[in-house]
Amino acid sequence: MRASFGIGALAEKAPAKINLTLRVLARRSDGYHEIESLVAFASLADVLSFTPARTLQLAVRGPTAELAGPIEDNLVLKAAQALAAGIPGLKLGLGGGSSDAAAALRLLARANSISHDDPRLLQAARMTGADVPVCLDPRPRIMRGIGEILSDPLKLPRAPMILANPGVMLATKDVFSSLRIGSPCAARLCSPPLQGAAELNEVVAIMSSFRNDLEGPAMELAPVIGDVLAALRSLAGCRIARMSGSGATCFGLFESARAATAAARSLRVAHPTWWVRTTTLAD
Repeated sequence: MRASFGIGALAEKAPAKINLTLRVLARRSDGYHEIESLVAFASLADVLSFTPARTLQLAVRGPTAELAGPIEDNLVLKAAQALAAGIPGLKLGLGGGSSDAAAALRLLARANSISHDDPRLLQAARMTGADVPVCLDPRPRIMRGIGEILSDPLKLPRAPMILANPGVMLATKDVFSSLRIGSPCAARLCSPPLQGAAELNEVVAIMSSFRNDLEGPAMELAPVIGDVLAALRSLAGCRIARMSGSGATCFGLFESARAATAAARSLRVAHPTWWVRTTTLAD
C-alpha cells in the first residue's frame, strides 16, 4: 500500500476555528445564508494522520469523538471524497469539523504533490462546506458571502483564551432554521481597525459592535450555552465571551495567560463535566 503513494504516514494540524463575530445578513433563495464573520484560529488543534490504504477509511478518536457524529456525515470524509476522484485510497485519523476537513485536503495535496494553490483544493473545499475554504490557509480573515469571499490575512494579537463546551451537539442546520433574520445593520466589518497589527482592545471593541447572531437560536435549542457564557463572563480577567459559529463551543478572551490559566482551573472545578481548554489566538 505504501508503494502506491511512495510515502509513509503523514500528519497535519487542524487548528480550532473561532468565529469572533458572525452576522447573518440574509437567507438566499437556494437556502444558504449570506454572512459576515471575523474568523480566527487557536493554537489548540486536532491532529489528522494519513496512512496509504486500498480503501477510503476514517477513524475518529479522542475525548470528544462522540460529538463528531456519524462517520458517514463527517466533513473530513466528505472532503477526502470531494478531492479523491482518481486518487489512490487513504486512511485518515481524528477529524470532524471544517478545520479538520481542510487539514484532510492539505494532507491529500501533500500526498499527491498537489500545489497549495491548485484550484481543485478550493473547489473541493467549497463542495465540502461553507466554512472549509477559510480553513485551507488557517489565518485570520473576514469571511463573507456563504463563506467563499475571503479577505486578505489579518494580524490579530496572540490573546490568551479559554474554550468551553458543555458536552452538547448542535446541528448547524437546526440553529440556522431557528434564526429569525431582521433588518441587517448597514455597517460592515473592518477596514481601518484591522489594517495593521491589531491590539486586544481593538478586537474587543469590534466584537462588542458585531455579535454572533446565532447565539440566540443556539441557546433556544441548548439553554446550557447561556450558562457557559455566563460562567465565562464571570471569570476574573475575561475581557469578552462569545459562542463560536453555531455552537456549542464558547470562548473567552483574557487579559493575560495567568488570568486564563487560573480562570480555567476554577471553571473545571465548578463544571467538571464541561470540556475546558486554555489556548491562544494564533497570529
